[in-house]
Amino acid sequence: MRRTLALTTAAAVLAGLGATAYATTPAADRTKPASRPLAGLRILLSNDDSMRAAKASNSDGLGLYELRRAMCAAGADVVVMAPWQVQSGKGTAVTNGGVLTAQRRTALPAGYENDCAGAPSGGAVFGVCLGEGGCAPDSPSATPADTVKLALRGGLTAKVGWRGAPDLVLTGINSGPNIAASVNDSGTVGAAVAAIDQDVPAIAFSSSGDESQLYFPRENYRAHAEFGARFVAGLKERGLLTSAFALKVDYPDVSAGQRAEAPVWTRVGDGAVVYHAYEQRGSGDTFDITLGLCEGDESEGECVENRADADSTWLLGEGHVTVAPITWDRTYGTPVDARRELKAVQRYVEREAPRP
Repeated sequence: MRRTLALTTAAAVLAGLGATAYATTPAADRTKPASRPLAGLRILLSNDDSMRAAKASNSDGLGLYELRRAMCAAGADVVVMAPWQVQSGKGTAVTNGGVLTAQRRTALPAGYENDCAGAPSGGAVFGVCLGEGGCAPDSPSATPADTVKLALRGGLTAKVGWRGAPDLVLTGINSGPNIAASVNDSGTVGAAVAAIDQDVPAIAFSSSGDESQLYFPRENYRAHAEFGARFVAGLKERGLLTSAFALKVDYPDVSAGQRAEAPVWTRVGDGAVVYHAYEQRGSGDTFDITLGLCEGDESEGECVENRADADSTWLLGEGHVTVAPITWDRTYGTPVDARRELKAVQRYVEREAPRP
């Protein structure tokens, strides 16, 4: 069964409604990791949900701060350059002209102020807008890919003094999964693709919402972030941080106490979970942009999933963490250049990766 929803309702499935200030976690819990396996690793962090973390649904960047927290706790030096406004659905879009401003955020969301205080860069957070003279609340935003390209092509050097590229680019944690056909639209994935296009390893993280898919609990972000830090540490330890392809890591809903199942190596599904639709107003020239949800037992059309190893099946149907490789090369039938690396990462996911 397919149904379409008004944009204001269905958009919440992809990006939520937006963040209560999260309750302050005791400093000891945030800064006392058992070990620091990411010590010395420089990480650029971006997303497509912005760096605001101000909406009640937790859909506008709260996941970014949870990921920043976990990576700094594991010893990484993290710098954030993220879109000024929510940019969900922007894919790999870039801005072709004009001016970008990378403005540092000095007042961070409550509870996250000191997460990276001991890192060389202090966990600096920058929002990137279009235009000059500073970013105002209503300033138009850079796209996710813009932020990564800016950072890698001079922004990090200018703003925090990093010489050379970071060791890793992380994007997310996105509010809502990026699976199946929506991967092509995802700004979270698009930002990771922009990184590997510049030969920098990248991983895109996305988390499910609660049962309603209208609210994105901090519990999901936190579980994903802490898993993500251990996942990255395992890749680093094995020398598997590669720019030959990006990794897409999606996390199931655990907010009601359910357990996330072990990571599964998947492909991007060939069906749709959410799709765009366009409804004409009467007989005129105006069309409402709507989002449709595939529900129930679809037997035909774009909602059909034909791949047994689809990310959507294992994430939504079975509750597993799903991992899929993503490449910038859209040439159909291109041979896998890094076959040995791909097999090594697959083996790590299937046999050695941390369990949630």
